[in-house]
Amino acid sequence: MISKEENILFAAEILFAEKGFEGTSTREIAKAANVNISMISYYFGSKEKLYEKLVEYRMNEGQFFSKDIIERTDINDWEKVEKIVDQFANKVRHHKCFYRIMQREQLHAENPQIVEFLKETKMGFLTMYSKILESGLKKGIFTKNPPIYLLHSTVSGTLFYAFNAKEMYKEFLNDTNDEEVFDEKYYTELNTHIKYLLKDLLGYEENK
Repeated sequence: MISKEENILFAAEILFAEKGFEGTSTREIAKAANVNISMISYYFGSKEKLYEKLVEYRMNEGQFFSKDIIERTDINDWEKVEKIVDQFANKVRHHKCFYRIMQREQLHAENPQIVEFLKETKMGFLTMYSKILESGLKKGIFTKNPPIYLLHSTVSGTLFYAFNAKEMYKEFLNDTNDEEVFDEKYYTELNTHIKYLLKDLLGYEENK
């Protein structure tokens, strides 16, 4: 069961993705969430604060999973990289509305709180990659030491480009499957492709 606060957040997320922040009214959010408009003021204070809370909520999800991966001792450093790619791709696939919002923010960020959330999240990923790479190099799991910022760009850039171009690729492939079936195939292949790139960048050999 989701809370009333989460219900409002998720309803707002869909509208923000479709219409943008400025194009979405609190009245529309209340209607979509099936709550009285006063509930938005009660839980968030304003549309701006609701927007910030949504970004914080989704960003924190990513931070939690990354910390869990770093601290695991039952998998090696390459397996940690695989887990990161799996989780990241899964979030992009299943939280489409949020990532549409975030891509818009990357281009037109005006809210300083959102800018700070984005920066903190990126810095968190860079720190996570750095720790895994340093550990993997020490243990001989990785034989190459690529720039961390380019490693992160390879993962996020490839994911987001593919995310934006999915419908074009579906048309190019003349794929007539419904969206869910195509998504499963598409993101599975995308996931595998990113891991191939990272193996080469990190100098990882499975049967070494």
